Amino acid sequence: MPEHTLKRFDEELERLSATISEMGGLTESQLAQSLRALRERDTEIAEKVIVADPRVDALDEAVQEQTVRLLALRQPMAVDLRVILSSIKIAAALERIADYAKNTAKRSIVLSQATAPASAIAGIDRLGRLVRTALKDVLDAFAHGDVVKARDVWERDEEIDQVYTGLFRELLTYMMEDPRTITGCTHLMFMAKNIERAGDHVTNIAELVSFRATGHGFEEARPKGSASMYATTDTTTGPTP
Repeated sequence: MPEHTLKRFDEELERLSATISEMGGLTESQLAQSLRALRERDTEIAEKVIVADPRVDALDEAVQEQTVRLLALRQPMAVDLRVILSSIKIAAALERIADYAKNTAKRSIVLSQATAPASAIAGIDRLGRLVRTALKDVLDAFAHGDVVKARDVWERDEEIDQVYTGLFRELLTYMMEDPRTITGCTHLMFMAKNIERAGDHVTNIAELVSFRATGHGFEEARPKGSASMYATTDTTTGPTP
């Protein structure tokens, strides 16, 4: 960020970025712990994730308050305005990711009493690890204004979608083959969707990192890998929407 005549303005912008970084670190921890709760079937860890969620909400509110103050008192333009506007959106995306982590933790508590294939739980964990790694990398890109790294995260959205699609089909197969797994697999389906949506928000943050630095996101259409889930296959004519 450029230096300003008013040192106070620089300090306020730095504080705003520090609040987002703190929020990002807590959100990453929430996601990691929700996956651990599922993996280890540990309801105590899941409860801690649920209890910690208001801390993320409080940081989101702090970002909103700081941005409103900056807009009202500093009348920012150009790069400064992009930094402030993108900060609001990044905080909102992090708050949603934390919500998805909380929802995953809640379902892991219920799942601890249900029947679910170990391989399906491993599949959810794999999907979650992909999203968690992407979140860590996009937070690093945010901290350093690294558009190249942000683009790398943005391009990984296709892999996350493909893993989600395969997992969705796997869960359907388990339910058809063994009705006893229906309750557990249904919860896993919701978990998978929560994690996939968290991945979409990570991708949104990557685009906002680019916007902060350059004034625009990535020009190409976002790579997506889940369209095949909504298609049926005709062995004669090929895929049909």
